[in-house]
Amino acid sequence: MMPPDSGPEKRRPALDDLLFGVFLVALSLVVFASTRRLAVGTAADMGPGYVPLAIAWGMTAFGVFFIGRSCVTPGERILPPHWRALILIPLAVAVFALLVMKAGLAIASFLAMLVASAASAETRPVEIVVFSAVVSLASVLIFVRALALPVPILPW
Repeated sequence: MMPPDSGPEKRRPALDDLLFGVFLVALSLVVFASTRRLAVGTAADMGPGYVPLAIAWGMTAFGVFFIGRSCVTPGERILPPHWRALILIPLAVAVFALLVMKAGLAIASFLAMLVASAASAETRPVEIVVFSAVVSLASVLIFVRALALPVPILPW
């Protein structure tokens, strides 16, 4: 009889760690390739490529760490994606981007928050409306009043 730790579930690699590590390494390779012509310089005299290169090396190290950890950590089944969130969050960004200059910051942020809040099945309609109104008011106070950004508040 096999001990409970040595079953097939124990031998499965941690797919979430593996995929995240591969993503980090791939992203760092893109940074290496896109900044290869920038001068790096030294720590005392940094060139334009110094910080991107340092960040890319850090991402590579973390990616290798997660890939290695996926090989020694038992894996669990990855849950399917939440399609509502994958669709509604980018849609909320699009709603805001399309409406902010035409309808004003107050209306655009209110509608974007309504759309984004619908991504969760746990929200309640009254809470969504109140929260969206508070976020909209805070956006106007911060970005238009405090920071004086040239964004219309309302369309009229």
